[in-house]
Amino acid sequence: MKTDPNTASAKAPAAGTSTLDLALRAVEYLALQSRPVALAQIAEALSASKATIYRHLVTLQRHGFVRQDNDTGRYDAGVKLMVLGEALRQRFDIVSAAREELMNLRDRTGQAVTLCAVIDEELIVLELIQGRTMIEFAMRPGTRLAFHASAHGKTWLAFGSPERTKKIAAGELKAWTPTTIVSGDDLLAEIAIVRERGWATAPDQVITGVNTLAAPVFDHRKMLVGSIALVGATQFIPPVPDAEQIREVVGSAARISRGLTWQD
Repeated sequence: MKTDPNTASAKAPAAGTSTLDLALRAVEYLALQSRPVALAQIAEALSASKATIYRHLVTLQRHGFVRQDNDTGRYDAGVKLMVLGEALRQRFDIVSAAREELMNLRDRTGQAVTLCAVIDEELIVLELIQGRTMIEFAMRPGTRLAFHASAHGKTWLAFGSPERTKKIAAGELKAWTPTTIVSGDDLLAEIAIVRERGWATAPDQVITGVNTLAAPVFDHRKMLVGSIALVGATQFIPPVPDAEQIREVVGSAARISRGLTWQD
């Protein structure tokens, strides 16, 4: 008797699928850690037995996705992930087009600089260049940002898809700090201001004491393809940024846009 593969798969997940799922979760977990972790910690985090996790780690290590510290026995993300990640980042023209300007912006202002884009309807950090202050940000490429609580997000809501803006304003808005915008009407009012002046801020809205000043990057179709921002303590980037800081960020965004063959 023949079995309909669609019917069979609907009854129960294939063992191979669940096995692959666990292996991919292990890779993602290790990539997001700040230091190597023990086998027991990985197993606990993924709700799996140490024996099962160990088998996956051995295979992943053989292919370069995981590495093990010879002295401690702890596991960390492998070099292969960095190689693949860098190769993938080069697909995003905005990264290569913006990198030199981002470095110059950091050098002129001394503040950390970030580049973001929307990928699969999520706001993702594509590049971070640390500033020249004593403050170092733990954010890294791949970090997801909240649309309603970040300057990057407000920039995308102001200059991006109107449908996305309406959907986010109508949904639940998480309060990261006491000053986070949690009202849809207040968010729409803020977005209108951002759209009119051409730049966005988010003082104390994700982390108290931190502000971001962001501006949009457009391509040759005048479509929003990225956003860049200064990130720093509010003592360096006040809630109402200095006119010079605004000129620097907006000017850098315009030059990156022109590099993408967008014309004023």
